[in-house]
Amino acid sequence: QVQLVESGGGLVQAGGSLRLSCSASGSTLGITARGWYRQAPGNQRELVAYITSNDSTNYADSVKGRFTISRDSAKNTLYLQMNSLKPEDTAVYYCYVRRWGSLYWGQGTQVTVSS
Repeated sequence: QVQLVESGGGLVQAGGSLRLSCSASGSTLGITARGWYRQAPGNQRELVAYITSNDSTNYADSVKGRFTISRDSAKNTLYLQMNSLKPEDTAVYYCYVRRWGSLYWGQGTQVTVSS
C-alpha cells in the first residue's frame, strides 16, 4: 500500500502561483508514474500532468507552459508548481501514483483562483 498526503492548496488571485506537494509513504518500491488530476464541480476528473520513473513528463494542453511537475526521490515527494493561475484552474487537485498496475490516490487539496 501507498499513502499519499497532499498540501499546498489555497485561495489565490488570478495570475498568482501555488505549489502543491504530495508526500508518499508506505510501499513506494515499484512506482512507475506519479501525477496530478483535478476535478471541478460538475466536471469529470481530468489529468493535469504526470511524470514517469525516468522523469518523462506530460501535461494537459490547458496547463502547458504554466504548470511544472517535478519530484524529489529522496523525499518521496511530488510537486506541481502552478503559475499564471486562471479562475478555470479552480478545482480539487488529487495526486496519484501507479504502482504494479494499481493506482493510489491522495485525499485532494482545494485550489481556488479568484478573478
